[in-house]
Amino acid sequence: MADRDEQVHDEATDGPRTPRGYGDEEPDPQRLRRTAAWRQARRLLSRSPLDRPLGEQLASLTAGAATVTDLDRPADIYGNGVVAELERRIAGLLGTEAAAFFPTGTMAQQVALRCWAGRTGNPAVALHPLAHPEVHERGALSSVSGLRTVHPTNEPRLPTADEIRDFAEPFGTLMLELPLRDAGFVLPTWEELEAVVAAARERDAVVHFDGARLWECADRFGRELPEIAALADSVYVSFYKTLGGISGAALAGSASLIEEARTWRHRYGGQLFQQYPAAIAALIGLDRELPKLPSYVAQAKVVATALAEGFTEAGAGWFRVHPEPPHTHQFQVWLPYPADVLEEASVRQAEETGVALFRMWHPAAAGPPGVSFSEVTVSEAGLEWTAADVRAAAAEFLERVAQQR
Repeated sequence: MADRDEQVHDEATDGPRTPRGYGDEEPDPQRLRRTAAWRQARRLLSRSPLDRPLGEQLASLTAGAATVTDLDRPADIYGNGVVAELERRIAGLLGTEAAAFFPTGTMAQQVALRCWAGRTGNPAVALHPLAHPEVHERGALSSVSGLRTVHPTNEPRLPTADEIRDFAEPFGTLMLELPLRDAGFVLPTWEELEAVVAAARERDAVVHFDGARLWECADRFGRELPEIAALADSVYVSFYKTLGGISGAALAGSASLIEEARTWRHRYGGQLFQQYPAAIAALIGLDRELPKLPSYVAQAKVVATALAEGFTEAGAGWFRVHPEPPHTHQFQVWLPYPADVLEEASVRQAEETGVALFRMWHPAAAGPPGVSFSEVTVSEAGLEWTAADVRAAAAEFLERVAQQR
């Protein structure tokens, strides 16, 4: 399985959902066709940085750099300069004592959980079986960090307070992925989250937030980022999911935890000589995307409702928009067709109409064959869509699906 750093249709792809052809020395023709269709589409719900060729991405980074840092300063060396500036920015945004930049979220979370295991004396981490470390990291928590995972629930949602309180096994750390991506970008309510954290505290466990997409959780919770982060003992955030950065992540928490995390970051090979492109891209993303997220979340609700209406009006039969309404600016769409049929219809729609409604489709991991889902992301490009636009695009998409049956 691959890490999330290979995402093509929004900010990150995971394991078996890595687009076919990505990572190969010679990309397959179908992948090149899809990429060309997305680049040429005049209307998308979200335009990924990967839709742009390398030259455009470099030009965008250069153009934005002067707006976020002093270009006459020396480049960073082993984490100082603009990287340290980014760390201070994150600590301020989340209201924590300190933050440390990591080249990947996988490393950041392994370090955090390893630190907590040492401090609590318990190597067991309670998390959801659909959480990123369980599905997309090749067993790294046990193989690399010597940790053990336990699952308070198998339901496609975050655990409840009762499930944490009554769980039969002891654990030192509760890890909560906010939102839980593989269950459909789902979140609890604020009150439910508070209760879950309180239940963990009753068991003398620490709480770590996998906040790769924490940025877009504020709308559902009705709270600002510092209040959300304050519930946990440590928080990880991503810079390329949602924010459109190049790569990288940050771990935020107390000063003593972050000091220890920096030591383990070095031991894990994360003390890179220079990281200024990723740090600058992250700062640009914070300035550019963070203020717009409430509008993306609101528009995602409009899009999800219109998709359901469009499918119903077109006589789609069974389908599922999940969750409805979306909890963030991302959600799933399920249809009873093989993934290759739906992908072909998606590419043809983009080629023939200039409208890219869906991107990648993936077969269901379990259940009957012939059922597939797509993850829909609504960002700036999607703000111009009206509900009528979405309904019309849904009908056109189903026409192309029917043509292949």
